[in-house]
Amino acid sequence: MDAPYRNSPVSLAIAQALVEGFNKHYRIFRETSRRAKEFFEGAEWQAQLDAVRERVQFYDDRVDETVQRLHREFHADSVDDATWQQVKHHFIAMLIKHKQPELAESFFNSVCCRILHRTYFNNDYLFARPAASTEYIESYPPVYSSYYPRDRGLAGTLRDIVEDFDWQRPFEDLERDIRHILRAAHQHLGHWPKMEVNCQLQVLYAAFYRNKTAYIIGKAINGYQEYPFTLAVRHNAQGLLYIDAVLLEAWRISVLFSLSRAYFMVDMEVPSGYVQFLRSIMPNKPRSELYTMLGLGKQGKTMFFRDLLAHLRHSNDQFIVAPGIRGLVMLVFTLPSYPYVFKVIKDVFGSTKNVDRATVKRKYLLVKQVDRVGRMADTLEFSYAALPLSRFHPELLEELRQLAPSCFEIEGDSLVIKHLYIERRMTPLNLYLEQASDEEVEHAVREYGNAIRELAIANIFPGDMLWKNFGVTRYGRVVFYDYDEIEYMTSMRFRRIPPAPYEEMELSGEPWYTAGPMDVFPEEFATFLLGQPRVRKAFLKHHADLLQPDFWRAAQDKIRSGYVEDFFPYPVELRFCNLFPRRRPLPAE
Repeated sequence: MDAPYRNSPVSLAIAQALVEGFNKHYRIFRETSRRAKEFFEGAEWQAQLDAVRERVQFYDDRVDETVQRLHREFHADSVDDATWQQVKHHFIAMLIKHKQPELAESFFNSVCCRILHRTYFNNDYLFARPAASTEYIESYPPVYSSYYPRDRGLAGTLRDIVEDFDWQRPFEDLERDIRHILRAAHQHLGHWPKMEVNCQLQVLYAAFYRNKTAYIIGKAINGYQEYPFTLAVRHNAQGLLYIDAVLLEAWRISVLFSLSRAYFMVDMEVPSGYVQFLRSIMPNKPRSELYTMLGLGKQGKTMFFRDLLAHLRHSNDQFIVAPGIRGLVMLVFTLPSYPYVFKVIKDVFGSTKNVDRATVKRKYLLVKQVDRVGRMADTLEFSYAALPLSRFHPELLEELRQLAPSCFEIEGDSLVIKHLYIERRMTPLNLYLEQASDEEVEHAVREYGNAIRELAIANIFPGDMLWKNFGVTRYGRVVFYDYDEIEYMTSMRFRRIPPAPYEEMELSGEPWYTAGPMDVFPEEFATFLLGQPRVRKAFLKHHADLLQPDFWRAAQDKIRSGYVEDFFPYPVELRFCNLFPRRRPLPAE
């Protein structure tokens, strides 16, 4: 730092206030996450969904409180530059024994960015790069527990692992479930490897809770080999626990952490330890996404932007307008060498869009608060994101000037976007269908309809269901990503088209019936969805009922009754009830 370091009572007090603000945030965050175990044990599914939704707002609330405190107690706007630099020095010293130093640094940035001008957004005043190490932070309880099966055998060790979670509900038949785990593992491996002297099972101490399932996540270590595993624990119809499936492939476990799903509830004293463990079994999953899926979205954003800036330093391609049909609300661009898209709200929307900027922002926030059931892409939201001006293609710059001039400004060699959404890049479904084989078309259309069904029973109506608003992931799943018209299912009115007063009116091309803003006529979907013969054939084969109001009304009835649907983030064929419908001899360990 350029300014000399001088001890200042004011700088020390500000640093202490910042630490206290973060500690309050994480205490509340952790208390809420800890309650997930109670919700699971009590089968309080709606309460758990409510807690996930409410937790999203915790961070901003604590940042606002801390900003107000700094203004009230220290007149933060008038604090001089040297004092702000001292604040950072003191803050770093306070993190030496902290259990969540990386989160505290991001909290420091969030508060100070509300007070300081953009010219201060550098490592002299903020944490442009981390200052505290997250390696080897001691945790109580520990991040993971180790189990050694040489004496107890695999079956006994698995029983110990499950029972150590101390769920206050009995298992229907834990011995049966352990046999199923061993059968599945034997089939996956092909044979039982020789048990080496270091053979152990390492299991994350806290369970991961989402929807109606608790997940036990761990890995087996044997010699130089490591084998990841995840156990899915659920309630049966009588309220007894059972293990529904075991996931034994890293990529399947990675799908659990897809940003198109709701965030996990996990009680963590040292979150960096959990992320480090998860990375050991999912090395290709970015740390930013793991933090986000653990409910620590701000840390996910911090790490994502650091990764993006590092990528920009080591690449030379330019941001370009994203391929595909141009949106009426969002201007979308991408960096070909980076697997994300960047979305800016336009200043003027298309004539058919009856929304404003505030409404669009509200819809994107709603997506963070609901259960995305694997069918809606999560977004990272940034304010005043500075990117190198030289990396913007002239065509993209011209579109920004024409369509969103109020959304950016140029400062020196940077283009600063005032409000920006970032999502994982997918292949737009309309482009995918144009190039797909008949088999791929059928799969994609079936996935599209399944996405709409699952969103509906999760209380989300997509609104604009055009193919271009859906994308195909690398795993072949269809995901929705255009949110400016989404509504709660329970807010909609699904109607059947009334008969025309006389036959000529049906041929006029003009509707003979009136429609309110929340009225939907499912019979109309065919007009704009099923123009291509291959698509129409596949849709009518798998999803003809989506063209009638009965499906939609039935979904509304279930939601209003308080029923919470089951969603499985793994193939149903991996469920033990389908994998082992009858008992078979247990393979020798």
